[in-house]
Amino acid sequence: MASDVRPPGLLQRYREELQLRHYARRTVKSYVLWLRRFLRFHGLRHPRTMGSAEVEAFLTHLAVEGQVSASTQNQALAALLFLYRELLDKDIELEGVVRARTRQRLPVVLSREEVRAVREQLEGTPGLVVGLLYGSGLRLIEALRLRVKDLDFERRELLVRDGKGGKDRVTLLPQSQIQALRHHLEQARKLHRLDLEAGWGQVLMPGALARKYPKADREWAWQWVFPQARRWRDPTSGQEGRHHLDPTVVQKAVKQAMAAAGVSKATSCPTFRHSFATHLLEGGQDIRTIQELLGHRDVNTTMIYTHVLNRGPLGVCSPAD
Repeated sequence: MASDVRPPGLLQRYREELQLRHYARRTVKSYVLWLRRFLRFHGLRHPRTMGSAEVEAFLTHLAVEGQVSASTQNQALAALLFLYRELLDKDIELEGVVRARTRQRLPVVLSREEVRAVREQLEGTPGLVVGLLYGSGLRLIEALRLRVKDLDFERRELLVRDGKGGKDRVTLLPQSQIQALRHHLEQARKLHRLDLEAGWGQVLMPGALARKYPKADREWAWQWVFPQARRWRDPTSGQEGRHHLDPTVVQKAVKQAMAAAGVSKATSCPTFRHSFATHLLEGGQDIRTIQELLGHRDVNTTMIYTHVLNRGPLGVCSPAD
């Protein structure tokens, strides 16, 4: 008797293969989007009927017509190489690809006075989040994914789990943020108790921990430090709880604060992380320590901040000063 169960499609198998190899959730989402674009570009032909020429044509289109950055083109290339080499077991050689031009951009950095002026315009949760971006050197998504158990007020440390590249790291927790964070967590805990009384109170668990510890998703230690105001319900599984704060909430608040503070630089949330590193360098902190705090794999990545010190290029003082 023939089975009524349809075999999984290409996109589903591609997604499952990425998850099997423990790619980050955002990476899986990006790779799947690139595969969709590749298939649409070639009229939904199956990848097995295509090869190096079609991949080269798509990547060249991105560089020439799409004017994408080099990093964007490289991400698309990585997504397609994974498809052919890992899923379809087909090696492809790329020779005629037009590469997007790589440009080394210096990070935008605020002065201490500018940081203070912007932070004075921020209130509530966005203000706390920005305080960690500047005070701890976090990326925005790292701050939003903090769980209660990741904060150590006694040691003035916070643990970043599964940061960029899947790495964990420990960075400092600024003393100036501790009182406000304690008060914020008191309010978040009251909200969590109300959720539990209403039959909610669940939080998404990383990996397979939800099966290993089936009751942990309701424990206070696993809750988000910055939970969303609204609860969510998965229509397929019936699971319910709260996500962490959406990044756009902080991004919009920062944009408004920049305008109110009169800061004319092209800044965004990563600017506070750049300012954290630069101000530590200006204060005499060694580059290796800053590398560890930022979670950079290579010290050369951290060295870019030596070009934006407030003492001229490479930290050299002008003889006129």
